[in-house]
Amino acid sequence: MTVASGSRDFADPRIPNRNECVLRYLVDRWADERPDKTHVIFEDGEEWSYAELRRRVVSKAAGLQRLGIRQGDHVAAWLPSGRDALIAFYAINYIGAVFVPFNTAYRGKMLGHVVRNSGAIVMIVHPDLVERLAEIDRAELAQLVIVSDAPAPDIGLPAVRFDEVGGETLDPLDRPIEPWDIQSIIYTSGTTGPSKGVLSSYLHMFSNAGPESWPMVGEDDRYMCVAPIFHIGGMGPPFVMLARGASVALIESFSTDRFWDIARTTQATVVFLLGVMATFLMKRPPAPEDRDHCVRAAFMVPLTDDAAAFTERFGVDIYTIFNMTEISSPVVSEANPVKRGTCGKVRPNVEVRLVDHNDCEVPVGAIGEMLVRTDRPWAMNSGYNRNPEATAAAWANGWFHTGDAFRRDADGYFYFVDRVKDAIRRRGENISSFEVEVEVCAHPDVREAAAIAVPSEYSEDEVMVVVAPVPGRTITHEDLAAFLIRQMPYFMVPRYIRIMDELPKTPSAKVLKVDLRQEGITHDTWDREKAGMRVRREVFSA
Repeated sequence: MTVASGSRDFADPRIPNRNECVLRYLVDRWADERPDKTHVIFEDGEEWSYAELRRRVVSKAAGLQRLGIRQGDHVAAWLPSGRDALIAFYAINYIGAVFVPFNTAYRGKMLGHVVRNSGAIVMIVHPDLVERLAEIDRAELAQLVIVSDAPAPDIGLPAVRFDEVGGETLDPLDRPIEPWDIQSIIYTSGTTGPSKGVLSSYLHMFSNAGPESWPMVGEDDRYMCVAPIFHIGGMGPPFVMLARGASVALIESFSTDRFWDIARTTQATVVFLLGVMATFLMKRPPAPEDRDHCVRAAFMVPLTDDAAAFTERFGVDIYTIFNMTEISSPVVSEANPVKRGTCGKVRPNVEVRLVDHNDCEVPVGAIGEMLVRTDRPWAMNSGYNRNPEATAAAWANGWFHTGDAFRRDADGYFYFVDRVKDAIRRRGENISSFEVEVEVCAHPDVREAAAIAVPSEYSEDEVMVVVAPVPGRTITHEDLAAFLIRQMPYFMVPRYIRIMDELPKTPSAKVLKVDLRQEGITHDTWDREKAGMRVRREVFSA
Protein backbone atom coordinates (compact mmCIF):
# COMPACT_ATOMS: atom_id res chain seq x y z
CA MET A 1 0.00 0.00 0.00
CA THR A 2 1.06 3.57 -0.62
CA VAL A 3 0.26 5.92 2.20
CA ALA A 4 -1.60 9.08 1.24
CA SER A 5 0.18 12.16 2.50
CA GLY A 6 -1.79 15.27 1.59
CA SER A 7 -0.45 17.77 -0.90
CA ARG A 8 2.24 16.66 -3.32
CA ASP A 9 5.88 17.62 -2.90
CA PHE A 10 6.62 17.11 -6.61
CA ALA A 11 4.81 17.82 -9.86
CA ASP A 12 5.92 14.49 -11.37
CA PRO A 13 3.36 11.89 -10.17
CA ARG A 14 5.97 9.14 -10.43
CA ILE A 15 7.95 10.65 -7.53
CA PRO A 16 6.43 9.88 -4.11
CA ASN A 17 6.39 12.52 -1.40
CA ARG A 18 9.44 12.85 0.83
CA ASN A 19 7.58 11.37 3.80
CA GLU A 20 6.81 8.26 1.76
CA CYS A 21 10.37 7.41 0.64
CA VAL A 22 13.04 9.44 2.50
CA LEU A 23 14.22 7.86 5.75
CA ARG A 24 14.32 10.98 7.94
CA TYR A 25 10.77 11.98 7.11
CA LEU A 26 9.49 8.40 7.41
CA VAL A 27 10.93 8.07 10.93
CA ASP A 28 9.29 11.35 11.93
CA ARG A 29 6.00 10.52 10.26
CA TRP A 30 5.46 7.15 11.89
CA ALA A 31 6.69 8.36 15.28
CA ASP A 32 3.93 10.98 15.09
CA GLU A 33 1.21 8.77 13.59
CA ARG A 34 2.01 5.35 15.13
CA PRO A 35 4.23 6.04 18.15
CA ASP A 36 3.42 2.80 19.96
CA LYS A 37 3.67 0.45 16.99
CA THR A 38 6.74 -1.80 16.94
CA HIS A 39 9.20 -1.09 14.15
CA VAL A 40 11.92 -3.58 15.09
CA ILE A 41 12.15 -6.68 17.26
CA PHE A 42 15.49 -8.31 17.96
CA GLU A 43 16.35 -11.96 18.42
CA ASP A 44 16.39 -11.64 22.21
CA GLY A 45 12.85 -10.21 22.23
CA GLU A 46 13.66 -6.51 22.75
CA GLU A 47 11.33 -4.26 20.74
CA TRP A 48 11.59 -0.64 19.65
CA SER A 49 8.42 1.28 18.93
CA TYR A 50 8.45 4.07 16.37
CA ALA A 51 8.61 6.62 19.19
CA GLU A 52 11.58 4.82 20.78
CA LEU A 53 13.23 4.46 17.38
CA ARG A 54 13.05 8.21 16.75
CA ARG A 55 14.41 9.01 20.20
CA ARG A 56 17.44 6.79 19.63
CA VAL A 57 18.01 7.90 16.04
CA VAL A 58 17.78 11.63 16.77
CA SER A 59 20.22 11.35 19.67
CA LYS A 60 22.81 9.48 17.58
CA ALA A 61 22.25 11.79 14.60
CA ALA A 62 22.94 14.84 16.78
CA GLY A 63 26.06 13.14 18.10
CA LEU A 64 27.30 12.47 14.57
CA GLN A 65 26.83 16.13 13.76
CA ARG A 66 28.97 16.99 16.80
CA LEU A 67 31.71 14.88 15.16
CA GLY A 68 31.53 17.16 12.13
CA ILE A 69 29.48 14.95 9.82
CA ARG A 70 27.35 16.98 7.46
CA GLN A 71 24.72 16.35 4.81
CA GLY A 72 26.26 14.49 1.87
CA ASP A 73 29.30 13.16 3.78
CA HIS A 74 30.14 9.47 3.44
CA VAL A 75 30.16 7.48 6.69
CA ALA A 76 31.36 3.87 6.73
CA ALA A 77 29.77 1.26 8.99
CA TRP A 78 31.90 -1.86 9.50
CA LEU A 79 29.64 -3.82 11.79
CA PRO A 80 27.80 -7.11 12.20
CA SER A 81 24.02 -6.93 12.00
CA GLY A 82 22.27 -5.82 15.17
CA ARG A 83 21.26 -2.77 17.19
CA ASP A 84 24.37 -0.72 16.55
CA ALA A 85 24.27 -1.34 12.81
CA LEU A 86 20.60 -0.39 12.54
CA ILE A 87 20.99 2.81 14.57
CA ALA A 88 24.12 3.76 12.60
CA PHE A 89 22.22 3.27 9.33
CA TYR A 90 19.23 5.35 10.40
CA ALA A 91 21.20 8.09 12.17
CA ILE A 92 23.56 8.60 9.22
CA ASN A 93 20.62 8.97 6.85
CA TYR A 94 18.69 11.14 9.32
CA ILE A 95 21.20 13.97 8.81
CA GLY A 96 21.35 13.39 5.05
CA ALA A 97 24.75 11.68 5.10
CA VAL A 98 25.50 8.59 3.00
CA PHE A 99 25.51 5.17 4.71
CA VAL A 100 28.43 3.01 3.47
CA PRO A 101 28.35 -0.50 5.01
CA PHE A 102 31.41 -2.75 4.63
CA ASN A 103 31.56 -6.51 4.52
CA THR A 104 32.91 -7.76 7.86
CA ALA A 105 35.10 -10.30 6.05
CA TYR A 106 37.11 -7.59 4.26
CA ARG A 107 40.82 -7.35 4.99
CA GLY A 108 44.04 -6.57 3.17
CA LYS A 109 43.79 -5.36 -0.42
CA MET A 110 40.02 -5.75 -0.59
CA LEU A 111 39.57 -3.64 2.55
CA GLY A 112 41.97 -1.02 1.26
CA HIS A 113 40.08 -0.90 -2.02
CA VAL A 114 36.67 -0.21 -0.49
CA VAL A 115 38.03 2.31 2.04
CA ARG A 116 39.69 4.29 -0.76
CA ASN A 117 36.74 3.99 -3.09
CA SER A 118 34.14 4.94 -0.49
CA GLY A 119 35.50 8.38 0.33
CA ALA A 120 34.35 7.81 3.93
CA ILE A 121 35.62 10.34 6.46
CA VAL A 122 34.26 8.56 9.54
CA MET A 123 33.96 4.83 10.24
CA ILE A 124 31.70 3.26 12.84
CA VAL A 125 33.48 -0.01 13.55
CA HIS A 126 33.47 -3.05 15.79
CA PRO A 127 36.65 -3.15 17.94
CA ASP A 128 37.59 -6.63 16.74
CA LEU A 129 37.97 -5.26 13.20
CA VAL A 130 40.08 -2.17 13.95
CA GLU A 131 43.45 -3.95 13.79
CA ARG A 132 42.88 -4.73 10.11
CA LEU A 133 42.84 -1.00 9.36
CA ALA A 134 46.46 -0.73 10.50
CA GLU A 135 47.50 -2.81 7.49
CA ILE A 136 46.05 -0.54 4.77
CA ASP A 137 46.12 2.96 3.33
CA ARG A 138 43.22 4.63 5.16
CA ALA A 139 42.75 7.30 2.47
CA GLU A 140 40.31 10.02 3.64
CA LEU A 141 39.34 8.23 6.84
CA ALA A 142 39.86 10.66 9.73
CA GLN A 143 37.77 9.40 12.66
CA LEU A 144 36.78 6.08 14.21
CA VAL A 145 33.66 5.46 16.28
CA ILE A 146 34.05 2.22 18.25
CA VAL A 147 30.99 0.17 19.22
CA SER A 148 30.97 -1.88 22.46
CA ASP A 149 33.21 -1.43 25.47
CA ALA A 150 35.78 -3.98 24.34
CA PRO A 151 39.29 -2.54 23.93
CA ALA A 152 40.35 -1.54 20.43
CA PRO A 153 43.96 -1.13 19.25
CA ASP A 154 45.32 2.37 18.69
CA ILE A 155 46.06 2.77 14.98
CA GLY A 156 46.79 6.47 15.04
CA LEU A 157 43.29 7.74 14.28
CA PRO A 158 41.11 9.69 16.71
CA ALA A 159 38.54 7.34 18.24
CA VAL A 160 35.40 7.76 20.35
CA ARG A 161 32.92 5.26 21.75
CA PHE A 162 29.59 4.91 19.99
CA ASP A 163 27.72 4.95 23.29
CA GLU A 164 29.25 8.39 23.95
CA VAL A 165 28.01 9.76 20.63
CA GLY A 166 24.76 11.57 21.31
CA GLY A 167 23.03 14.89 21.68
CA GLU A 168 19.70 16.58 22.23
CA THR A 169 19.76 19.30 19.59
CA LEU A 170 20.06 18.73 15.85
CA ASP A 171 21.64 21.27 13.55
CA PRO A 172 19.33 22.21 10.67
CA LEU A 173 19.85 20.56 7.31
CA ASP A 174 21.39 22.56 4.48
CA ARG A 175 18.30 21.70 2.42
CA PRO A 176 15.55 19.05 2.39
CA ILE A 177 16.72 15.48 1.76
CA GLU A 178 15.35 14.55 -1.66
CA PRO A 179 14.22 11.16 -3.00
CA TRP A 180 17.03 11.22 -5.58
CA ASP A 181 19.77 11.97 -3.04
CA ILE A 182 22.23 9.13 -2.46
CA GLN A 183 21.19 7.12 0.57
CA SER A 184 23.88 4.44 0.53
CA ILE A 185 26.84 2.93 -1.25
CA ILE A 186 26.51 -0.85 -1.22
CA TYR A 187 29.48 -2.89 -2.39
CA THR A 188 28.90 -5.84 -4.68
CA SER A 189 30.05 -9.23 -3.46
CA GLY A 190 33.21 -9.21 -5.52
CA THR A 191 32.78 -12.84 -6.57
CA THR A 192 34.18 -12.12 -10.07
CA GLY A 193 36.46 -9.12 -9.43
CA PRO A 194 36.98 -6.02 -7.27
CA SER A 195 33.84 -4.90 -5.48
CA LYS A 196 32.00 -2.00 -7.05
CA GLY A 197 30.23 0.57 -4.89
CA VAL A 198 26.62 0.83 -6.04
CA LEU A 199 25.23 4.36 -5.62
CA SER A 200 21.69 3.91 -4.32
CA SER A 201 19.21 6.76 -3.88
CA TYR A 202 16.32 6.76 -1.43
CA LEU A 203 13.98 6.30 -4.37
CA HIS A 204 16.04 3.36 -5.63
CA MET A 205 15.76 1.62 -2.26
CA PHE A 206 12.05 2.44 -2.04
CA SER A 207 11.42 1.09 -5.54
CA ASN A 208 13.48 -2.03 -4.86
CA ALA A 209 10.81 -3.68 -2.70
CA GLY A 210 8.29 -0.94 -2.03
CA PRO A 211 4.52 -1.18 -2.15
CA GLU A 212 4.25 -1.24 -5.95
CA SER A 213 7.15 -3.69 -6.38
CA TRP A 214 6.03 -6.11 -3.66
CA PRO A 215 2.26 -5.57 -3.25
CA MET A 216 1.98 -8.84 -1.34
CA VAL A 217 3.72 -7.25 1.69
CA GLY A 218 1.66 -4.78 3.73
CA GLU A 219 1.71 -2.54 6.77
CA ASP A 220 0.62 -5.34 9.12
CA ASP A 221 3.49 -7.63 8.15
CA ARG A 222 6.73 -8.30 10.00
CA TYR A 223 9.67 -9.13 7.75
CA MET A 224 12.29 -11.47 9.23
CA CYS A 225 15.70 -10.30 8.03
CA VAL A 226 18.62 -12.72 8.36
CA ALA A 227 21.03 -11.19 5.81
CA PRO A 228 23.95 -9.00 6.92
CA ILE A 229 23.46 -5.24 6.98
CA PHE A 230 26.14 -4.67 4.30
CA HIS A 231 24.09 -6.68 1.78
CA ILE A 232 21.05 -5.36 -0.08
CA GLY A 233 19.13 -8.25 1.48
CA GLY A 234 20.03 -6.98 4.95
CA MET A 235 19.85 -3.23 4.46
CA GLY A 236 16.71 -3.24 2.32
CA PRO A 237 14.14 -4.94 4.62
CA PRO A 238 14.27 -2.42 7.50
CA PHE A 239 13.89 0.46 5.07
CA VAL A 240 11.10 -1.00 2.95
CA MET A 241 9.15 -1.95 6.07
CA LEU A 242 9.73 1.56 7.39
CA ALA A 243 8.21 2.83 4.14
CA ARG A 244 5.07 0.83 4.96
CA GLY A 245 4.92 1.84 8.62
CA ALA A 246 5.50 -1.85 9.32
CA SER A 247 7.98 -3.88 11.35
CA VAL A 248 11.08 -6.00 10.90
CA ALA A 249 12.58 -8.85 12.93
CA LEU A 250 16.33 -8.23 12.82
CA ILE A 251 18.26 -11.48 13.20
CA GLU A 252 22.05 -11.68 13.24
CA SER A 253 22.37 -14.65 10.88
CA PHE A 254 20.52 -17.57 9.31
CA SER A 255 20.36 -20.78 11.34
CA THR A 256 18.79 -23.91 9.89
CA ASP A 257 18.14 -25.42 13.31
CA ARG A 258 16.69 -22.26 14.92
CA PHE A 259 14.94 -20.66 11.94
CA TRP A 260 11.36 -21.64 12.78
CA ASP A 261 11.87 -21.10 16.52
CA ILE A 262 13.00 -17.54 15.81
CA ALA A 263 10.11 -17.00 13.39
CA ARG A 264 7.71 -18.09 16.13
CA THR A 265 9.17 -15.95 18.92
CA THR A 266 9.42 -12.82 16.75
CA GLN A 267 5.99 -13.43 15.14
CA ALA A 268 7.44 -12.88 11.68
CA THR A 269 4.95 -13.07 8.80
CA VAL A 270 7.29 -12.69 5.79
CA VAL A 271 10.72 -14.24 5.22
CA PHE A 272 13.30 -14.19 2.46
CA LEU A 273 15.08 -17.44 1.61
CA LEU A 274 17.97 -17.97 -0.71
CA GLY A 275 17.25 -21.24 -2.49
CA VAL A 276 19.97 -22.98 -0.51
CA MET A 277 18.34 -21.87 2.76
CA ALA A 278 15.05 -23.39 1.66
CA THR A 279 16.90 -26.59 0.77
CA PHE A 280 18.53 -26.68 4.22
CA LEU A 281 15.11 -26.31 5.88
CA MET A 282 13.53 -29.00 3.71
CA LYS A 283 16.31 -31.46 4.44
CA ARG A 284 15.71 -31.25 8.18
CA PRO A 285 13.61 -34.11 9.56
CA PRO A 286 9.87 -33.28 9.58
CA ALA A 287 8.59 -32.12 12.95
CA PRO A 288 5.09 -31.65 14.47
CA GLU A 289 5.73 -27.90 14.86
CA ASP A 290 6.56 -27.34 11.17
CA ARG A 291 3.37 -25.27 10.76
CA ASP A 292 3.42 -23.70 14.21
CA HIS A 293 4.40 -20.16 13.20
CA CYS A 294 2.95 -16.91 11.81
CA VAL A 295 4.86 -16.90 8.52
CA ARG A 296 2.41 -16.60 5.63
CA ALA A 297 4.75 -15.73 2.74
CA ALA A 298 8.32 -16.50 1.73
CA PHE A 299 10.43 -15.13 -1.10
CA MET A 300 12.45 -18.04 -2.45
CA VAL A 301 15.36 -17.06 -4.71
CA PRO A 302 15.93 -18.98 -6.83
CA LEU A 303 12.72 -21.00 -6.97
CA THR A 304 13.63 -24.59 -6.15
CA ASP A 305 11.96 -27.70 -7.49
CA ASP A 306 10.61 -28.52 -4.04
CA ALA A 307 8.81 -25.18 -3.63
CA ALA A 308 5.42 -26.89 -3.70
CA ALA A 309 6.60 -29.39 -1.10
CA PHE A 310 7.84 -26.48 1.03
CA THR A 311 4.38 -24.91 0.90
CA GLU A 312 2.74 -28.21 1.76
CA ARG A 313 5.06 -28.90 4.68
CA PHE A 314 5.32 -25.42 6.22
CA GLY A 315 2.03 -23.85 5.11
CA VAL A 316 3.73 -20.85 3.50
CA ASP A 317 2.91 -19.20 0.17
CA ILE A 318 5.98 -18.97 -2.05
CA TYR A 319 6.95 -16.02 -4.24
CA THR A 320 10.10 -15.55 -6.26
CA ILE A 321 11.83 -12.60 -7.88
CA PHE A 322 14.89 -11.61 -9.82
CA ASN A 323 16.87 -8.77 -8.34
CA MET A 324 20.39 -7.51 -7.77
CA THR A 325 21.88 -4.59 -5.86
CA GLU A 326 21.83 -2.29 -8.87
CA ILE A 327 18.20 -2.73 -9.97
CA SER A 328 14.76 -2.80 -8.34
CA SER A 329 12.99 -6.17 -8.52
CA PRO A 330 12.07 -6.00 -12.22
CA VAL A 331 10.71 -9.56 -12.31
CA VAL A 332 8.27 -10.82 -9.66
CA SER A 333 6.09 -13.93 -9.54
CA GLU A 334 2.57 -14.58 -8.41
CA ALA A 335 1.99 -16.72 -5.32
CA ASN A 336 3.07 -20.36 -5.69
CA PRO A 337 4.20 -20.25 -9.34
CA VAL A 338 3.73 -23.54 -11.11
CA LYS A 339 6.26 -23.06 -13.88
CA ARG A 340 9.46 -24.83 -12.89
CA GLY A 341 12.43 -22.54 -12.41
CA THR A 342 10.69 -19.28 -13.25
CA CYS A 343 11.59 -15.89 -11.76
CA GLY A 344 8.17 -14.48 -12.64
CA LYS A 345 7.03 -11.76 -15.04
CA VAL A 346 8.01 -8.15 -15.52
CA ARG A 347 6.33 -5.96 -12.92
CA PRO A 348 4.55 -2.69 -13.83
CA ASN A 349 6.63 0.40 -14.72
CA VAL A 350 9.67 -1.66 -15.73
CA GLU A 351 11.00 -2.63 -19.15
CA VAL A 352 13.13 -5.72 -19.71
CA ARG A 353 14.93 -6.90 -22.84
CA LEU A 354 16.95 -10.04 -23.57
CA VAL A 355 19.76 -9.30 -26.01
CA ASP A 356 22.82 -10.76 -27.71
CA HIS A 357 26.35 -9.37 -27.34
CA ASN A 358 25.44 -6.52 -29.70
CA ASP A 359 22.45 -5.47 -27.54
CA CYS A 360 20.09 -6.78 -30.23
CA GLU A 361 16.88 -8.53 -29.15
CA VAL A 362 16.86 -12.34 -29.16
CA PRO A 363 13.75 -14.34 -30.10
CA VAL A 364 11.32 -15.72 -27.53
CA GLY A 365 12.82 -18.91 -26.11
CA ALA A 366 16.41 -17.90 -26.93
CA ILE A 367 19.01 -17.05 -24.29
CA GLY A 368 20.10 -13.44 -23.92
CA GLU A 369 21.52 -11.04 -21.37
CA MET A 370 18.87 -9.22 -19.36
CA LEU A 371 18.76 -5.45 -19.77
CA VAL A 372 16.54 -3.31 -17.53
CA ARG A 373 15.21 0.23 -17.26
CA THR A 374 12.35 1.80 -15.32
CA ASP A 375 9.69 4.41 -15.98
CA ARG A 376 10.30 6.16 -12.63
CA PRO A 377 13.41 8.39 -12.48
CA TRP A 378 16.05 7.29 -9.92
CA ALA A 379 14.36 3.90 -9.39
CA MET A 380 17.61 2.06 -10.14
CA ASN A 381 21.25 2.66 -9.27
CA SER A 382 22.91 6.00 -9.89
CA GLY A 383 26.12 4.37 -11.13
CA TYR A 384 29.22 3.02 -9.42
CA ASN A 385 31.09 5.23 -6.97
CA ARG A 386 34.30 6.68 -8.41
CA ASN A 387 34.14 4.21 -11.29
CA PRO A 388 32.91 6.00 -14.43
CA GLU A 389 34.20 3.28 -16.75
CA ALA A 390 32.13 0.56 -15.05
CA THR A 391 29.13 2.89 -14.92
CA ALA A 392 29.33 3.64 -18.65
CA ALA A 393 29.73 -0.04 -19.52
CA ALA A 394 26.80 -1.11 -17.35
CA TRP A 395 24.52 1.62 -18.73
CA ALA A 396 25.49 1.27 -22.41
CA ASN A 397 22.73 2.31 -24.82
CA GLY A 398 20.57 3.64 -21.98
CA TRP A 399 19.79 0.25 -20.43
CA PHE A 400 21.32 -1.36 -17.37
CA HIS A 401 23.19 -4.54 -18.31
CA THR A 402 22.72 -7.13 -15.57
CA GLY A 403 25.37 -9.60 -16.74
CA ASP A 404 22.81 -12.37 -16.28
CA ALA A 405 21.60 -14.69 -19.03
CA PHE A 406 17.86 -15.46 -19.21
CA ARG A 407 15.27 -16.91 -21.50
CA ARG A 408 11.61 -15.87 -21.80
CA ASP A 409 8.73 -18.14 -22.74
CA ALA A 410 5.70 -17.31 -24.87
CA ASP A 411 3.65 -16.52 -21.72
CA GLY A 412 6.08 -13.83 -20.61
CA TYR A 413 7.74 -15.80 -17.79
CA PHE A 414 11.49 -15.35 -17.32
CA TYR A 415 13.99 -18.07 -16.43
CA PHE A 416 17.49 -17.48 -15.11
CA VAL A 417 20.10 -19.43 -17.06
CA ASP A 418 23.44 -18.31 -15.67
CA ARG A 419 25.76 -15.46 -15.01
CA VAL A 420 27.12 -14.62 -18.43
CA LYS A 421 30.65 -15.18 -17.06
CA ASP A 422 29.71 -18.50 -15.42
CA ALA A 423 28.46 -20.30 -18.52
CA ILE A 424 30.26 -23.54 -19.42
CA ARG A 425 30.87 -24.77 -22.97
CA ARG A 426 31.64 -28.47 -23.26
CA ARG A 427 32.22 -30.16 -26.61
CA GLY A 428 29.93 -27.85 -28.53
CA GLU A 429 27.19 -27.66 -25.89
CA ASN A 430 26.40 -24.57 -23.80
CA ILE A 431 25.77 -25.60 -20.18
CA SER A 432 24.20 -23.57 -17.40
CA SER A 433 26.11 -23.91 -14.15
CA PHE A 434 22.85 -23.01 -12.38
CA GLU A 435 20.99 -25.93 -13.97
CA VAL A 436 23.83 -28.31 -13.09
CA GLU A 437 23.66 -27.14 -9.47
CA VAL A 438 19.90 -27.67 -9.33
CA GLU A 439 20.28 -31.28 -10.45
CA VAL A 440 23.17 -31.95 -8.07
CA CYS A 441 21.25 -30.51 -5.10
CA ALA A 442 18.37 -32.87 -5.85
CA HIS A 443 20.51 -35.64 -4.33
CA PRO A 444 19.18 -36.13 -0.78
CA ASP A 445 22.65 -36.05 0.79
CA VAL A 446 23.84 -32.86 -0.95
CA ARG A 447 23.38 -29.64 1.01
CA GLU A 448 24.91 -27.23 -1.52
CA ALA A 449 26.82 -27.34 -4.78
CA ALA A 450 28.80 -25.14 -7.14
CA ALA A 451 29.41 -26.00 -10.79
CA ILE A 452 32.44 -24.51 -12.51
CA ALA A 453 34.31 -24.87 -15.77
CA VAL A 454 37.79 -26.39 -15.71
CA PRO A 455 40.12 -26.86 -18.69
CA SER A 456 39.66 -29.89 -20.91
CA GLU A 457 42.52 -31.71 -22.58
CA TYR A 458 40.43 -31.81 -25.74
CA SER A 459 39.25 -28.18 -26.03
CA GLU A 460 36.73 -25.88 -24.39
CA ASP A 461 35.67 -26.90 -20.84
CA GLU A 462 34.95 -29.81 -18.58
CA VAL A 463 32.25 -29.64 -15.92
CA MET A 464 33.31 -29.84 -12.28
CA VAL A 465 31.03 -29.74 -9.24
CA VAL A 466 32.07 -28.99 -5.70
CA VAL A 467 29.57 -30.23 -3.12
CA ALA A 468 29.01 -30.17 0.64
CA PRO A 469 26.95 -32.85 2.40
CA VAL A 470 23.90 -32.47 4.60
CA PRO A 471 25.15 -32.46 8.21
CA GLY A 472 25.33 -35.98 9.57
CA ARG A 473 25.34 -37.57 6.13
CA THR A 474 28.08 -38.66 3.74
CA ILE A 475 28.40 -38.54 -0.02
CA THR A 476 30.52 -40.80 -2.18
CA HIS A 477 31.77 -39.69 -5.57
CA GLU A 478 30.51 -42.86 -7.22
CA ASP A 479 27.02 -42.62 -5.75
CA LEU A 480 26.63 -38.97 -6.76
CA ALA A 481 27.94 -39.64 -10.27
CA ALA A 482 25.56 -42.57 -10.72
CA PHE A 483 22.66 -40.41 -9.54
CA LEU A 484 23.55 -37.63 -11.99
CA ILE A 485 24.01 -40.01 -14.91
CA ARG A 486 20.41 -41.12 -14.40
CA GLN A 487 19.11 -37.56 -14.02
CA MET A 488 21.00 -35.37 -16.48
CA PRO A 489 21.63 -35.05 -20.21
CA TYR A 490 24.89 -36.80 -21.02
CA PHE A 491 26.74 -33.58 -21.91
CA MET A 492 25.93 -31.97 -18.53
CA VAL A 493 27.13 -34.83 -16.30
CA PRO A 494 30.16 -33.52 -14.37
CA ARG A 495 33.45 -35.21 -15.06
CA TYR A 496 35.03 -33.93 -11.86
CA ILE A 497 33.56 -34.07 -8.33
CA ARG A 498 35.09 -32.54 -5.24
CA ILE A 499 33.57 -32.94 -1.76
CA MET A 500 34.12 -30.29 0.92
CA ASP A 501 32.65 -29.78 4.37
CA GLU A 502 31.66 -26.19 3.44
CA LEU A 503 31.85 -24.22 0.22
CA PRO A 504 33.77 -20.94 0.41
CA LYS A 505 31.36 -18.00 0.62
CA THR A 506 31.13 -14.30 1.08
CA PRO A 507 29.34 -13.27 4.30
CA SER A 508 26.32 -12.51 2.10
CA ALA A 509 26.10 -16.28 1.46
CA LYS A 510 27.24 -16.22 -2.16
CA VAL A 511 29.59 -19.02 -3.17
CA LEU A 512 33.04 -17.74 -4.10
CA LYS A 513 33.28 -19.47 -7.44
CA VAL A 514 36.32 -17.38 -8.29
CA ASP A 515 38.20 -19.17 -5.47
CA LEU A 516 37.03 -22.58 -6.65
CA ARG A 517 38.09 -21.79 -10.23
CA GLN A 518 41.52 -20.66 -9.05
CA GLU A 519 41.96 -23.89 -7.09
CA GLY A 520 40.76 -25.90 -10.11
CA ILE A 521 41.32 -29.65 -10.12
CA THR A 522 42.77 -30.30 -6.66
CA HIS A 523 44.42 -33.41 -5.29
CA ASP A 524 41.12 -34.47 -3.68
CA THR A 525 39.09 -34.03 -6.87
CA TRP A 526 37.63 -37.25 -8.26
CA ASP A 527 37.71 -37.88 -12.04
CA ARG A 528 34.69 -39.84 -13.26
CA GLU A 529 36.32 -40.84 -16.53
CA LYS A 530 39.49 -42.14 -14.86
CA ALA A 531 37.24 -44.11 -12.51
CA GLY A 532 35.73 -45.80 -15.55
CA MET A 533 32.24 -44.25 -15.20
CA ARG A 534 31.78 -42.99 -18.72
CA VAL A 535 28.50 -41.62 -20.05
CA ARG A 536 27.09 -42.94 -23.29
CA ARG A 537 26.34 -40.22 -25.79
CA GLU A 538 22.69 -40.38 -26.80
CA VAL A 539 22.26 -40.27 -30.56
CA PHE A 540 18.84 -40.29 -32.18
CA SER A 541 17.94 -40.48 -35.83
CA ALA A 542 14.61 -39.79 -37.50
